[in-house]
Amino acid sequence: MSLATAGARASLRSSSRPLLALALDRHRRPYRSSPAATSAAARGRRRAVLLQVRAARTESAGVSVGVRAPEFELPEPLTGKLWTLDDFQGNPALLVMFVCNHCPFVKHLKKDIAKLSSFYMEKGLAAVAISSNSIVTHPQDGPEYMAEEAKLYKYPFPYLYDESQEVAKAFQAVCTPEFYLFKKDGRRPFELFYHGQFDDSRPSNNVPVTGRDLSRAIDCALSGQELPFVPKPSVGCSIKWHP
Repeated sequence: MSLATAGARASLRSSSRPLLALALDRHRRPYRSSPAATSAAARGRRRAVLLQVRAARTESAGVSVGVRAPEFELPEPLTGKLWTLDDFQGNPALLVMFVCNHCPFVKHLKKDIAKLSSFYMEKGLAAVAISSNSIVTHPQDGPEYMAEEAKLYKYPFPYLYDESQEVAKAFQAVCTPEFYLFKKDGRRPFELFYHGQFDDSRPSNNVPVTGRDLSRAIDCALSGQELPFVPKPSVGCSIKWHP
């Protein structure tokens, strides 16, 4: 069974403690108050920001475990290289992440996404990030800025640009960040093993970023074990579709 939609080329499973849970850097810059922050106007601005984040929330939709990874062919703005699903066939597992530059939910996790991916890529995981946002409405998510992001955060994975948005549609992706973990046995195609959140942390809930959910899933996928928990949906900004 394939996720790919008709006409889209898609030009687009351990221990209870994950290996990476204590390895990730949990530090965040503390909030520093100022005299202005005590004013009604400043409080109002903070409430407005929180309301905007909450209003932007979109949950990843259910996608059946076991479905095959869609084919894709997408450019990497940083290098100009075209990447396809076939480039990862030598790996036992593949993490596909739908992200973008501007989303506060993605910004909250960027450094830890890079650390988690780097940690597991040394253990055989393949990883790729994809931005599918419309640059008509969000030019800050354009390919030139993607290249800057990849450099700034030292992404160990290719960060690909889905200009047509057909790859996002093929994956049935709806939000950023959204995580798909595929695994394969021998020559069998990649099949979906985990579709869910990075962890329970959100930009405004004061829960430390640990990557617990995703790292537990990767541990299981790489060790051939069944997933011992029910995945929670990923939460983030909606993908910005072309107007």
